[in-house]
Amino acid sequence: MKLTSRKLNTFTLFKLPSAWLCGVRVKSINDTSCTVAVKHRWINQNPFNSMFWAVQGMAAELATGALVIGHIQDSGKKISMLVANNNATFTKKATGRITFVCKDGDGVKDAIKKAIETGEGQTVWMKSIGTNTEGVEVSVFNFEWTIKVKSLKE
Repeated sequence: MKLTSRKLNTFTLFKLPSAWLCGVRVKSINDTSCTVAVKHRWINQNPFNSMFWAVQGMAAELATGALVIGHIQDSGKKISMLVANNNATFTKKATGRITFVCKDGDGVKDAIKKAIETGEGQTVWMKSIGTNTEGVEVSVFNFEWTIKVKSLKE
């Protein structure tokens, strides 16, 4: 995988400025997993003095989407990607540094391979789990990514 934390954080600055301003940062990425962290601060808090759910969602989505981007780049094909569906569960107040980890790189790699082989769009569900500095789970996000090989006309 050619993607690095630094490249993804630069991408975030220019293409996802609201996530960057809120402090969302990729900490590590490899073929199978991606780790993204964000710290609870004034700019990303809700009225209840914890991290706004949408900021958690940005970090969680980036943890899954970065893996999709990396495997698309590795394929050498022009492939579109889009979130078709998502859901989340919140189990504890998000304060301090929240780290989201997605370990579904193999699943997206297989879906991309199948999309290339069949020419048909594929979907893959990816999970991103957010934990605080004590290792306590604060939220779980699931994203259904759709991937489709672009035709020559697109």
